[in-house]
Amino acid sequence: MGMDNQVRICDCTLRQTKEFPELSFREKLELCKLVDRLNPDLIEMDEIRNRKIDSLLIKSVSSAVRSAAIAVPVSLNAESVQLTWEALKEAVRPRLQVSVPVSSVQMEYLYHVKAQKMIQLITDTISLCRERTEDVEFIAQDATRSDPVFLREILSAAVKAGANTVTVCDTAGSMLPEETADFIRGLRTDVPELSGVVLGYFASNQLSLADACAVAAVRSGVRELKAAAFRTDAISLSDVVRILNVKASAFGIQCRVGTEQIRNIVSRIQALCTEGMSRFPAAEKSQTDSGETLSAHDSRESIQKAVSRLGYDLSEEDMNRVWGRFSAVAERKGSVSLRELDAIIATEAMQVPPAYHNVHYVISVGNEIGAMAHLKMQFHDQELEGISTGDGSIASAFNSIEQATGRHFDLDDFQIQSIAEGREAMGETIVKLRSEGKLYSGRGISTDIVGAGIMAYINALNKIVYEEEEA
Repeated sequence: MGMDNQVRICDCTLRQTKEFPELSFREKLELCKLVDRLNPDLIEMDEIRNRKIDSLLIKSVSSAVRSAAIAVPVSLNAESVQLTWEALKEAVRPRLQVSVPVSSVQMEYLYHVKAQKMIQLITDTISLCRERTEDVEFIAQDATRSDPVFLREILSAAVKAGANTVTVCDTAGSMLPEETADFIRGLRTDVPELSGVVLGYFASNQLSLADACAVAAVRSGVRELKAAAFRTDAISLSDVVRILNVKASAFGIQCRVGTEQIRNIVSRIQALCTEGMSRFPAAEKSQTDSGETLSAHDSRESIQKAVSRLGYDLSEEDMNRVWGRFSAVAERKGSVSLRELDAIIATEAMQVPPAYHNVHYVISVGNEIGAMAHLKMQFHDQELEGISTGDGSIASAFNSIEQATGRHFDLDDFQIQSIAEGREAMGETIVKLRSEGKLYSGRGISTDIVGAGIMAYINALNKIVYEEEEA
């Protein structure tokens, strides 16, 4: 079978967020890594709305995802195209998407433009995208409710402007499978330009027929489906993949997403989307426990990529410090684990004057009551105090810091390890906090592991505050 028979699967779980609680930065990153294990052709992300956080998320996903292409929509202007490309360009296979409604009601309501003006905006934007990448997709939202003549005109114009994937959407989810088949066949007949590109399809699941319509679309010539690994108002990735694999020979198609691990991975994705990281199954190793090692033979570029995979976005100055320290350690030891690289980053990157300092604490813990922490410290010259309980001494200590500072940050990771032997062994902790999507790590060393954790948390917190006060 040739490429014309390959049905691509584009996972759109991350864009179907209305049906489940808002995910944190870390949860979105973890979701994309899990989806990548399903071996889809593409992972679709949201358009950049918050310039700092969303750009960093796209960069982090682009670095973490090893197999799938990453697709991100742009707005209809040059600034959005350039901003999105800067965030996306390091992906293994980057795709820019131009996604707009093509029904007259939606065009005028959302964009306040008439049909011909919309065509011009779309073709100009597609041309700008093609200047940056060959993989450009045009997505016709609400295509099934658009004027048929206009739809054919805009699809033809999109292909001529450079789109090599064209996706039509039954956004309302109102079509039956036989209507979908007729709709797709009609487009292929009336728009000859579609024969030279990949035709894609998306349907909402309003009538509980999205999967059946997707199969009808494939049988009528569609070769890319937008489906969600976590069932929302979309085509079900696991269901449609199972159908395509079973009927591959009969349909004369192939799909690279297999069914071997799909149930296990999809169940993990569902748990993540509905319950978050707090109840997320812990079978997966963290990035730092992956067993990957680096050596003195690795280039600076390789180390920078490893730093990005760990989730950091370091300045050139901080990267120079990390590289210098890494080189010294690697030369002495021969190899450096990702956990050790994490510690190097926490030690070397962004060392700042301590805004939070002079920390004193008392931790009370017993076998019948929860742990309680009482903490005092200074913020510049201001006295702060926090008293809080928690599920264990570490949790109560961190809660007391939040109470004292009046601020909450996502705790991205907390690592503990011994760095000496014996009863008086020193314990080292690494705490990673996220602020506006950016990762900050702190390091603490003490014979008291709770104290080491508090020191690491305050160290990371000081880095956040320093950037805020310097901005």
